[in-house]
Amino acid sequence: MSYAHTFHIPVMGIGFTIDTPAKVAHLGISSALSLVDDMLMEKMRELYCQKLNLPFRAISEKSFDFRAKRITAYLNVLDQTVKMKMEELKKTISEKKEELEKYKEMFPQFSTVRQKLDSLLLNQSDVKKMWGWVRENLPFGSIDVNIMTKLDKENFDKNGKLPVEFNDAHAALRGFAESTLNSSVILSAGMNPRLYSYMEQFDCFFPSSDGRLEKRIILKVSDYRSAIIQGKFLAKKGLWVSEFRIESGLNCGGHAFATDGHLLGPVLEEFKNQREELRQSLHELYVQALKEKKRWFPETPFAIRVTAQGGVGTAGEHDLLLDYYNLDSVGWGTPFLLVPEVVNIDSQTLKLLEAAGEDDLYLSHISPLGVPFNNLRGNTKDQEKQALVASGHPGSRCIKKYASLNREFTERVICTASRQYQRLKLRELEAKKLDPEQYQAEFDQIVEKACICVGLGTSALLVNDLDTRQEGTGVSVCPGPNAAYFGKAVSLKEMVDHIYGRINILTRTDRPNLFLKELRLYLRYFKKMVDDATAPSEKQEKHFVLFRNNLHEGIEYYKKLFSQFPEKFEQTKERLLNDLEAIKQELFGIQVTRG
Repeated sequence: MSYAHTFHIPVMGIGFTIDTPAKVAHLGISSALSLVDDMLMEKMRELYCQKLNLPFRAISEKSFDFRAKRITAYLNVLDQTVKMKMEELKKTISEKKEELEKYKEMFPQFSTVRQKLDSLLLNQSDVKKMWGWVRENLPFGSIDVNIMTKLDKENFDKNGKLPVEFNDAHAALRGFAESTLNSSVILSAGMNPRLYSYMEQFDCFFPSSDGRLEKRIILKVSDYRSAIIQGKFLAKKGLWVSEFRIESGLNCGGHAFATDGHLLGPVLEEFKNQREELRQSLHELYVQALKEKKRWFPETPFAIRVTAQGGVGTAGEHDLLLDYYNLDSVGWGTPFLLVPEVVNIDSQTLKLLEAAGEDDLYLSHISPLGVPFNNLRGNTKDQEKQALVASGHPGSRCIKKYASLNREFTERVICTASRQYQRLKLRELEAKKLDPEQYQAEFDQIVEKACICVGLGTSALLVNDLDTRQEGTGVSVCPGPNAAYFGKAVSLKEMVDHIYGRINILTRTDRPNLFLKELRLYLRYFKKMVDDATAPSEKQEKHFVLFRNNLHEGIEYYKKLFSQFPEKFEQTKERLLNDLEAIKQELFGIQVTRG
């Protein structure tokens, strides 16, 4: 893959980026879509087949291996769509010089694509040569897919439980592997050894005799230790990790997988310092495994890309991450929720995002996965949920079951946001005969769960005028805290110009530095964790001390960084250092032990 841009668009929810590659890949921009919802993908495939006059044949749930087949079919249509749009783009810019100028201006000044086009435009004596280069060299953005490894629900047919390869994540992986895409699968939400082992079944993840990887692996991680453990596990199976995608534990959208106080800056520093050692150690295991499998192996290590995402909001921050930490790309997620031509964002949710302040963006417990979840106050799915509670019928109809993980009351897994589960749980609560205050607290915890596996896909249905009779019209949305500082919808060109520092689209001047924002989020998270432990055990106290020490080490790291490179930060060095000292004092003011 060639990467023409220094940013990528990460997966957002289920439906927001479900067809983003079809909108940006022909422009050289890489993006990712979720493989959670095959029902939504089937609807989107029909839509795109109609747009492109392609034949469409529905894949019924009665078909054998329907989930994998639906995913393969949709990804193939996306691939075909991008290739057709690229041909249209080449034709357009070859006929109209102004269109070539517009295309060229999307890239950063230092881009090899832009420099080559500038050179060709300056010297147009050989027009045939110029258009020959354009036809052969315009870069595609990668059409990457995301699999949440923990969403691996087992499935059944009329004869009982199906083999493990028909589990949700396994079927999604197979759907990607059998597609025509030459791109990457992003494995997120932690390690799933059984799923990782299943990857060995597909030749496309192994190198061909000319050293090419048709399908590549990206691991989303929040610290270096996780990268080593998962990378070595895969290398021992002859599977190469082509990219480690580092995401902030808390300053991100979607589910928040908080670390034990390991902050983004120190984590990136560790990757920077250990990157070559990591590459070499994985290469040794990789070659040994390929030899044992009697497969072709590389004499020298393949490249490893290192990228990061979570809370980036200015060109200065973008450049710092690239230049100081030697990153290959920076993920811009939440800001793109305000770019309707790139994502599926319905008008009502867009208005809420435009008006959102810091207090409207909060870490909730609405996810049935039991992981803290970034939420937007007042979203229409939460309104729908609250109306059901008020009517005396809490819980959602569980029509998709992707988040069904609970066996508390049933032999087969069910979802904690479902009507079935909440009825059973509330019946159990009634039997406890608690006092009103305790009862209400436990009641609220039960009914807080929302049907996000439907809600996170609904916006794609609304935007594309697709049938919502089954799903309803409630939309869940999961922006990161960064959304508070982007207060208006913008075009793709405006967002790209902002990323590269050509314009500024921020609507507030008080946006904190991304590292300080994450640090404050961790401080708040830590304080709540300590406060919630009314009678902490010795083990909990040890964890609190470890967490606090990690945050303290992060503060000391940032003091050195801000002092070393004051010109790279929007605020003055003195202000940043004063903020760090204030946070340090607050951190050590939290009582973490009984002694």
